[in-house]
Amino acid sequence: MAEKISAERREQFGKGAARKLRAAGRIPAVVYGHGTDPVHISLPGHETLLIVRRANQVLDIDIAGTAALALIKDVQRDPVRQVIEHVDLLVIRQGERVEVEVPVHVEGEQEPGTVATLDAQTLLLEVLATNIPQRVVVTIDGLGDGTQITAADIQLPEGATLASDPELLVVGISLSATEESDEASSATAESVGA
Repeated sequence: MAEKISAERREQFGKGAARKLRAAGRIPAVVYGHGTDPVHISLPGHETLLIVRRANQVLDIDIAGTAALALIKDVQRDPVRQVIEHVDLLVIRQGERVEVEVPVHVEGEQEPGTVATLDAQTLLLEVLATNIPQRVVVTIDGLGDGTQITAADIQLPEGATLASDPELLVVGISLSATEESDEASSATAESVGA
């Protein structure tokens, strides 16, 4: 679902103009794509900050009475203060499919004595631009040592298609370091006692 936000056109560009905008509580942004000319806008600072916390947000932007749907493509932040310096927005159309990185979330408890390792933090999915999932859930309840879950094994949200390599290892389950050392100790004791 698209977040509604109102924007103002920018007529001044460059570092000085961007600093003045940020000082006034606004964030410089640019909207581009689908063969259209880039449109330079400014977004309300606090509202934008809340929206960009979630991945792959679609915005329903009102630019001086003109509506546009746009996907947040990139957010530039100050490396020290983590203040948003600029936002790039990609124009999308209703019914259009896009490729996006969707975060992987692991749920459940694996067998005791094992450790689940998340090898892929995100999966590349092709989805409707207006129906981007917030996350992909991987359930590991009761899984034991040696279990490997690849991208092809994951139940995708409705309407999503996998664009990542199907053989991509997402979650691997192995014995914890203490369990491995206990097994090695008992194997050594058995061979010594024989």
